[in-house]
Amino acid sequence: MEGAILLEISKRIKQYRLEKSFTIQELADLSDVSKGMISQIENGRSIPSLSVLLGIVSALQVNLSDFFKDISPDEEMILIKRKGDYEYFQKEGSNGFSYERFLTRSIKNSTVDIVFLTLDPNSFREQVSTDAFEYKYILSGEVDYIIGNETYTLKEGDSLFFDGRIMHVPINKGKKPARMLIIYFFDN
Repeated sequence: MEGAILLEISKRIKQYRLEKSFTIQELADLSDVSKGMISQIENGRSIPSLSVLLGIVSALQVNLSDFFKDISPDEEMILIKRKGDYEYFQKEGSNGFSYERFLTRSIKNSTVDIVFLTLDPNSFREQVSTDAFEYKYILSGEVDYIIGNETYTLKEGDSLFFDGRIMHVPINKGKKPARMLIIYFFDN
């Protein structure tokens, strides 16, 4: 499946879960999967198998045709999104990381995911890896970026591009939030 389609499926699962007022644990119990799996799927970090996806949709009591309505791999390449239209989300296992996604599109056998990250002072997250090349641009503040065993200090206006399959994490040791633009490049 295309990356944009997977993100839309993840978003819809969370949307329907919240509409039904289910907790992640309740949906996990109803669909016979772990709480961690539901969280990973909703945050776009795991791709559900067909049987798991069908179980989740069934547990949400949503008709399959309604669930998949208007999901299409053909998307316009010109997109204008106003500031108030950004999608806000958090990823599992993090505290103080507030993401805003403003673009996810498939472009000639690759998917580009563009987000803003606001990193609070003293925020925490374990090192992670991503199946993508990553570009980071520091909009404000200062960040220590740990990639593997190396630490790179980045200040406003600095940028970084690297293979996200290497374990990494940003750290804000400052007293003010740091803000960065992140672009992920996934191969399809």
